[in-house]
Amino acid sequence: MIKCIAIDDEPLALQVVLEYCSRISFLSLEKVFTDTDEAREYLKQNKVDILFLDIQMPDINGLQFYKSLSVKPIVVFTTAYKDFAVEGFTVDAVDYLLKPFEYDRFLKACYKAKEYLEFLSSQELQLNSIFVKVNYEIMKINLKDIELIEALDDYIKIHIKPSPVLTLMTLKSISDKLPARDFLRVHRSFIVPIHKIEKFSKSKIWISGKEVPIGSSYNNVYEHLLTISKLG
Repeated sequence: MIKCIAIDDEPLALQVVLEYCSRISFLSLEKVFTDTDEAREYLKQNKVDILFLDIQMPDINGLQFYKSLSVKPIVVFTTAYKDFAVEGFTVDAVDYLLKPFEYDRFLKACYKAKEYLEFLSSQELQLNSIFVKVNYEIMKINLKDIELIEALDDYIKIHIKPSPVLTLMTLKSISDKLPARDFLRVHRSFIVPIHKIEKFSKSKIWISGKEVPIGSSYNNVYEHLLTISKLG
């Protein structure tokens, strides 16, 4: 079952989403919100797959709200203002529903979201290793074996056992190869595998007995890790 929530400052609009969701067998509408602060707290503590989100709200613009989330569900925007459509897709919205929308149009958006979730799931299953150039050879590295990735001038050091490997590439280029749900850049010089984290604070992460600093410009890392640990 796909878990979703809806946020809208208009109770009647939420009632429409409630009624439509009740007719779709693969959706479970867990909760609806008129208050974005309450919704934010819920998202910090609960796993949500799809977010139905109004854009024009009194306290905060829905686009700004979505961008501010540390863990972002798939989003379907719902609004009466078509001028927001282009900006909505710049944050990778799955769909954009212009109010008032009929059930068939809502169902189409839900199927698009479902297909995208299935695609993401299949990508995660397929991606379990990467290839990097080490000296004059191409080496396969299993993602589950990576303990830490560290920048060293023009090289990066990939910490694996029995010994780390050096490859000529940047943190940005290897980050693009890694699944975002499993690896997190925490400093201009470090990427960490989330599943290897033993403990963390606002300024440090511990992995395999090593202390890894959290960079001052990466101030969302602590909140992100806190959210993940609650979702558990």
